[in-house]
Amino acid sequence: MDSFQEPIHYQNPQLCIKVWKFTHSGNEHFGYQPWHYHKEIEFILVLEGVHEMHTPTAAYKLHPGDVMVIGSSQLHKSRVHPGKHVTYIVLHVDLEPYFDPAMMHYTRHFMEIMNPLDDLNYLFSKYPHVQEEVGAILLHIHEEVMHKKKGYEIAVSMHIKHLLLVLLRNDDLLLLSAHEYVDADFLRPVMAYVENNLGEKIEMAEVSRLAGMSYVYFSKYFKKKMGLSFTEFVNRKRILKAKRMLVTDNKSITSIAAAVGMENMAHFYELFKRFNHCTPKQFKENMKVKERK
Repeated sequence: MDSFQEPIHYQNPQLCIKVWKFTHSGNEHFGYQPWHYHKEIEFILVLEGVHEMHTPTAAYKLHPGDVMVIGSSQLHKSRVHPGKHVTYIVLHVDLEPYFDPAMMHYTRHFMEIMNPLDDLNYLFSKYPHVQEEVGAILLHIHEEVMHKKKGYEIAVSMHIKHLLLVLLRNDDLLLLSAHEYVDADFLRPVMAYVENNLGEKIEMAEVSRLAGMSYVYFSKYFKKKMGLSFTEFVNRKRILKAKRMLVTDNKSITSIAAAVGMENMAHFYELFKRFNHCTPKQFKENMKVKERK
């Protein structure tokens, strides 16, 4: 399977976003993109035509005015139909710089600790007014970045916050419910250390040192603030990386398990099945079937 990690080149590094309008006539190329992923959250707004998007668990046919969101580092691909015209806006944004003190009660959910933001796509099909409001925000962000009027950085920041607020206030499934307040100075070095060391043995003693806490206090603090133990958080990150590698790397399952720091294959299989409701082999085969469709 062709796949890759897509580099996102920000138009403004301070804003950590890229927003662009794409137009396909259907004549220059057609078919599926390879599976790909990126750290940034992706929002899509279709302006003309029909745009087809796929994730490992769902397929979307987006018509004019339709919006969808793809979570951080989630595999996805699009399809361009031959002879079909389509125009759409794509916003890539790293949310981390927007986690200021006003956001910290909600950081756990926007960081996708438990579930990818893909789960919020129910909002756009259930509530047309949410889709319309988010679509308008995406248009405003695109206009501000394209024209770069004085103060556009402030405007874009406000629109990003508005976008998150719309999702938060309309989420009646409470996927984005408030949790414990989390200090960003505590969170950022811990998250970065875990992300950069998933292939290694992660010692909580080292992480607690980075957080400036004792081992015991860190363990209790993390679980209280994040809603899950530090060990479970690391395991979820390892399995998410393993899922991407099953698609992006032509390696054996044993090699992939080792690459995400899990030498015990029985434990790896148990965790993978718990989080994905299938074995690694079944996941890989399912992705191959999706690739052929």
